[in-house]
Amino acid sequence: MTTNLRGTTTRQQILEVARAAVLAKGFDATSIDEIVAAVDITKGGFFYHFPDKTALARALIDDYVATENVMLDNVFARAAELNDDPLHRVLIGLKLLAEIMADLPKGHPGCIVATACYQDRLFDAEVRDLIRDAMLGWRGRFEALFAAIADRYPAQDAVSASDLADMLMSIVDGAIILSRAVREPKALSKQVLMFRSYVKVLYTPQRAFA
Repeated sequence: MTTNLRGTTTRQQILEVARAAVLAKGFDATSIDEIVAAVDITKGGFFYHFPDKTALARALIDDYVATENVMLDNVFARAAELNDDPLHRVLIGLKLLAEIMADLPKGHPGCIVATACYQDRLFDAEVRDLIRDAMLGWRGRFEALFAAIADRYPAQDAVSASDLADMLMSIVDGAIILSRAVREPKALSKQVLMFRSYVKVLYTPQRAFA
């Protein structure tokens, strides 16, 4: 039992070190040697957990997706507790999401899935399928939220729930790049709030502005 616990801890340390390195400079520029040195293990210790960099990439993607899904589950579950109206639930959820992003002291560290997507030539079909499945999973999650709104509120523009889901994901990934490029940690939360404003206007009847 002690060995398994120690192995699990070492594996997590490898993932944490690798995640930071990959987000800072990409998969291609991250070496096994630097990970081994940072975790203070032998190469044999690394290969015990991950037979190669592709296996490490799979684990990083799985870990990142699972973490993000737990965060989103919590955010929108809390929003549902506060309001059962589909529009207001999404507006509250987006506000909570923006607050989480704003509380990150140095901004969002980056998206492992996006990083892997930019360098997909490095990976096999299994990794590329993981990336695709992750994106489709997030699209489906957000699409369901926007579809519930559309069932109750007529949109003021011709836009589908799927398009809104893709727009939100594009804004988040784009804002991560923006915040890092211009060194403005709050840029991501601001863009999420801008999207929230768009959703609010999109589903607010025009007569409300009269």
